[in-house]
Amino acid sequence: MSAGLLLITILVIGLLTLGIRLSFIVFLGKTQIAPALQQALRFVPIAVLSALIAPALFLSGTSLDLSLSNSRLFAGLVAILVAWRTKNVLLTILAGLACLLTLQLFLAHH
Repeated sequence: MSAGLLLITILVIGLLTLGIRLSFIVFLGKTQIAPALQQALRFVPIAVLSALIAPALFLSGTSLDLSLSNSRLFAGLVAILVAWRTKNVLLTILAGLACLLTLQLFLAHH
């Protein structure tokens, strides 16, 4: 693929993405959304985040890894506990990252 075609492709995809997002703002911005739909939409970010994180925690390559050597799973559990107790996003990220790095360092030596 040439550089020009790649640039055009990126621009078209960017404009399509902008159009899709802008259409919701323009068409639904002045519309009242039903309370049941509004309540259901509150769970979309949680569902999307879970779908992005779950494979990293539970999969090793293409297979399910629930073993004691799965450092990502333990770090994820630590992050979940910190998030639940503190409700602090930065502390959750730092605790999960510190746990992951510590476990990977410890498991690499054994």
